[in-house]
Amino acid sequence: MIKAIRGTRDLLPPDTALWDFVESTAREVFRAYNFQEIRTPIFEATELFARGVGEETDIVSKEMFTWEDRGRAASDKSQSLTLRPEATAGIVRAYIEHGLEKRGLNKLFCIGPMFRRERPQKGRYRQFYQIDAEVIGPASSGSDSPARDAEILEMLATLLDRLGITDWNLELNSVGCPNDRAKFNEALRAALEPVKDKMCGDCQRRAVTNPLRVFDCKVPEDQPIIDKLPRISQFLDEPCREHFEAVKSILQAVGIEFHINDRLVRGLDYYTRTAFEFTHGALGAQNAILGGGRYDGLSEAIGGPPAPGIGFAIGEDRLVLSLQEKQSAESIAPKPDAYIAPLGAGMNREAARLARELRRQDLVIDLGDENFRLKKSFETATKAGAKYILIVGENEVKADSFALKNLATGEQISVPRAEVARAIRS
Repeated sequence: MIKAIRGTRDLLPPDTALWDFVESTAREVFRAYNFQEIRTPIFEATELFARGVGEETDIVSKEMFTWEDRGRAASDKSQSLTLRPEATAGIVRAYIEHGLEKRGLNKLFCIGPMFRRERPQKGRYRQFYQIDAEVIGPASSGSDSPARDAEILEMLATLLDRLGITDWNLELNSVGCPNDRAKFNEALRAALEPVKDKMCGDCQRRAVTNPLRVFDCKVPEDQPIIDKLPRISQFLDEPCREHFEAVKSILQAVGIEFHINDRLVRGLDYYTRTAFEFTHGALGAQNAILGGGRYDGLSEAIGGPPAPGIGFAIGEDRLVLSLQEKQSAESIAPKPDAYIAPLGAGMNREAARLARELRRQDLVIDLGDENFRLKKSFETATKAGAKYILIVGENEVKADSFALKNLATGEQISVPRAEVARAIRS
């Protein structure tokens, strides 16, 4: 038997109802903040992620699905391609390539699958799903303003509240500008030199190549060493401090609670200034639902013009796990308003006509078969969760009036064809 590849999974009903609920709610909230949808390819040139995300990040160095595309002819030049491990770099690439700033399109979102070669665990898969939103544009559009950072965070708080996830925690930090990061990296390198040999293999490598990535370490034995390292807040220049203070001030003004975590650096090299995560206790140790931050130099890193930006990615797999703590998929999965039971030869045609009429009036209708006995029709309607069963037999067709039975109360009435939809709704 052929099964789904390790690290992937099938999303099945009724669980998909929760996914639909999350995505439709996200679209409604984003619409209120004037975000518009973009859909980028699921694979891109590997160089996009190497230059945008950072060659020394775990994502690029260890987790990407990459292959050589040799082209159709032997003489064609090969190109390294990668399944997208995250969405931001592709969105910024599309923003540059299509000149979206000239069309005033600077608030964009996308929903879709991403791919990373990670060790599968609860809420973490090799094919996973993200909801991503970005604000990008020239500084003259206000994209570098702390007001944009605060707006993004307030929008996320609104989305989580609307989904029913109210016990979230917002962790906030500033990772400064590139100059701040350079000074911080040097201080980290010096602090790590005498202790790196006591750390895991990844941290020993990171201590030399990219010390900031040491904060990505999840090895419990390394945490006491990491806790004693310098903090980025000690290295922020005055403009970065003022920017961060303005973000915090706006959040306080709109009533969004947050917690300062000056160990929060996020796992991508393109972040500058504001970095954040929303966490939720239902997920245990790996409790981040979503995260993001500002990336004012990403456009230039991949060959575009200056275009400051800020964005986030919601791990939809983990968000749905959090939702399942609050409500079951069955509670929100759509159920048929009525199950039509055709009885006797030739009744499939009459039942199909009636089903079409009712569906055109926005009712959810499930349809049986004339070969079913009445008992089987009732069993099928009950299993489907239908509210009513509507019996279509030869006598009902002649009278143009149908037996409608409430499956919860057992009450049965005869309803003229023109009144069936109203009777079901009432």
